[in-house]
Amino acid sequence: MAQLDILTFPDARLRRTAEPVEQVDDSIRQLIDDMLETMYAAPGIGLAAIQVNVPKRVIVIDISEDHSEPLCLVNPEILMRTGEEEMDEGCLSVPGFFETVKRADRIRVRALNRDGEPFELETDGLLAVCIQHEIDHLDGRLFVDHISSLKRQRIRKKLEKERRTPQPATATAQRSAI
Repeated sequence: MAQLDILTFPDARLRRTAEPVEQVDDSIRQLIDDMLETMYAAPGIGLAAIQVNVPKRVIVIDISEDHSEPLCLVNPEILMRTGEEEMDEGCLSVPGFFETVKRADRIRVRALNRDGEPFELETDGLLAVCIQHEIDHLDGRLFVDHISSLKRQRIRKKLEKERRTPQPATATAQRSAI
C-alpha cells in the first residue's frame, strides 16, 4: 500500500467530474487500499479518488473510532434523500476549515463493493452526510460550494497564502475531516 498526495482547494483538478469504473479489478482494489491508508494517515473519515488525482468514481469511508469499519463505494449513486440536517464539515482537500453545511439526513445509495458486487445501503446521520460529501467530490463539488461566497473566498485566500508561505509544524488538536 502507498500513501497518496491529496489535492487541496483551489486546485482545478478537484473540479473535474470523475469517470465511472468500467470493471473492478486489481488496480481498483489497490487504489481502494491506497486511499484507505491515505485517509487514515491524514486523518480523515472519507476520501474520494478525485482528491488523490484519480478521476474515477471511487470513495472510501470509515466513521469508526478504531478504523475497523472501512466502506468502499464504486460508482455510487444516491437513489433517495429525505430530511435535512446541518452538520459541521471539514475536508482533507480544504485543510483546517470546518463550516456548517445542510444536507439530507437520510439517504439510500447504490454502489459496487471492492469485489465489484452491487449493493444498496440506507443510512442516516454522519454516514449519510459523509457519503453525500464524497459523492459531491466525484461531481466536481466541494463542501465550500455549500457555504457563502464570502466564506469561500476567505478560505481560498488563506489556503493560497499558506501554499506560498511554508508554515511551521504546530501541535494542535486535530479533528477528522471528511
